[in-house]
Amino acid sequence: MLRAAREVFGELGYGAPMEDVARRARVGVGTVYRRFPSKDVLVRRIAEEETARLTEQARTALGQEEEPWSALSRFLRTSVASGAGRLLPPQVLRVGVEGESAPEPVAPVAAPQARVPQQRQPGAAGGQLHELRLVEQRPASVPEGQRDGSGAAALLEVVGRLVDRARAAGELRPDVTVADVLLVIATAAPSLPDAAQQAAASSRLLDILLEGLRSRPAA
Repeated sequence: MLRAAREVFGELGYGAPMEDVARRARVGVGTVYRRFPSKDVLVRRIAEEETARLTEQARTALGQEEEPWSALSRFLRTSVASGAGRLLPPQVLRVGVEGESAPEPVAPVAAPQARVPQQRQPGAAGGQLHELRLVEQRPASVPEGQRDGSGAAALLEVVGRLVDRARAAGELRPDVTVADVLLVIATAAPSLPDAAQQAAASSRLLDILLEGLRSRPAA
């Protein structure tokens, strides 16, 4: 059932109804609710597991790659290949209005309407444009037992270390943030019906995005 939920939410976003999860799992919707009392519980379970997986991938890259750029690019390639970025929790991804000042803290929301919003899309009034924003809250450290329920703070902290190392080494553009890296993870794994096509498309898109992140010598 969890596998079915990951597939459905990965393809359609957390706004997908529980009926779609039941249909993919080939069970009745009542069976889903007996296992997970509410959709919020199911979404939280998926988001926590995928966030923990991304965090572990980042820690592995930090521990096994001495060269800062290699560590960052390894993390990005591993996380995009796993597809976990499509299931980042709402505490990390949200839609904000273009031109806003610093985003306000976002309370946990279990079921946003879109998985990865388009970077720019028509607003509801006056043709105002919206863009994808990421909430970047990086604590200096994340002690055990003091992490938020989703594990988002731990993810931001360890990805921040990857970003800081690559930037300090002069290999990452100075304007690139943790939010940018998470945006790459969330958007570089398109959901396509053919697995081989999806892998090829993700690899090609990530190559292009990595080139955009990397620092270049001044002409």
